[in-house]
Amino acid sequence: MIRDSHDKLRPVLEGRDHGFRWRGREVSRIEGLSDAVFAFAVTLLVVSLEAPKRFADLMKLMHGFVSFAICFLLLLLIWHAQYIYFRRYALDDRVSFLLNSALLFVVAFYVYPLKFLTTLLTNAITRYQEVDAAGNVITAMRYADWKPLMMIYSAGFVALYVIFALMYLHAYRLRDALELNAMETYETRGVIQENALMVGIGVVGFAMAWLNRPQFSGITYFLIGPLQTWLGSVHGKGRKRLIASSPNAPRGE
Repeated sequence: MIRDSHDKLRPVLEGRDHGFRWRGREVSRIEGLSDAVFAFAVTLLVVSLEAPKRFADLMKLMHGFVSFAICFLLLLLIWHAQYIYFRRYALDDRVSFLLNSALLFVVAFYVYPLKFLTTLLTNAITRYQEVDAAGNVITAMRYADWKPLMMIYSAGFVALYVIFALMYLHAYRLRDALELNAMETYETRGVIQENALMVGIGVVGFAMAWLNRPQFSGITYFLIGPLQTWLGSVHGKGRKRLIASSPNAPRGE
């Protein structure tokens, strides 16, 4: 039943993918391994494996739930981006395997730094302070610690989007073998540009932290929304021009 529902849903999702023909029909062994690693990464995010025995423990768990939800959402976005890549191109060659393996390594390794950073931010916003068994407030970070933390986070951010850019660049180089049409080729270039933009933001964030300006490093990531919106607008206009000049090109949504 699940497979039948997926088969019925596939044409709908494919039709919304800007005219891309989904070449990946079956889940490959690479994707099977990826799903296992993503599941393991989510497991590492779990707030506690033990049910709370006191109300204070429950409240502590609920505060941790917020950062868990943020990290879970970010992991889902990464998983979805990888899913779309394999649906579009269905590549299982050596280069794709190596790049995907590097992606999984980054995801698994940076789960804890990501969880630590999101926990700090949510605790700061909610003004939640953790205490030890004696009731003393636990100081999670000193100001000097922000520099290495933002450098670690930025390095993982850059690595993640460099890998995605290389994956799409690999598919672009194989466009003739994959028989990409004009729209698919254009969309592939567009995704490379989107990932390159994210790499640039991460590099600036890393540089700000390295220059002992961790506060500006954090602010840098607020540029993602405006810059991606701008690039999406430019890319959308180019897509419309391509459709207008190629009446037979798939229109998508």
